Amino acid sequence: MVVDGMGGRIGQEIVQRLRASFGESVEILAVGTNSTATSAMLKAGANRGATGENAVRVTVREADILIGPLSALIPNSMMGEVTPGMAEALSLSGARKVMLPLTNPRLDLVGTTKDPLPHLLEEVIATVASALGKEV
Repeated sequence: MVVDGMGGRIGQEIVQRLRASFGESVEILAVGTNSTATSAMLKAGANRGATGENAVRVTVREADILIGPLSALIPNSMMGEVTPGMAEALSLSGARKVMLPLTNPRLDLVGTTKDPLPHLLEEVIATVASALGKEV
């Protein structure tokens, strides 16, 4: 499952790279905090998409792997698009979480690299491939 908000650009990139790396051998569920993000991920090749807190709560139960920006796990992040209920459902999910260290400006992460987004996305794909037992 890929989760994103705002304009959905990061989720769109993730979906495109997952599709390019694994083809149709994986089902990609896209859940946006808003319809623009969901639409961008569907256009990028996600199999199914939904929007909003209830969609997050329901869809995350199906997910084996959760991918998205770390801010999706933080209540009220993305300018308030991530509701406390969304953050709770995502963070308590039993899915393996592969999160990009992209957060709002008031949260600093230490011990992470400051690699550009394309390099971080390559790392996401390698981590997902390892979790799926596949080679890319």
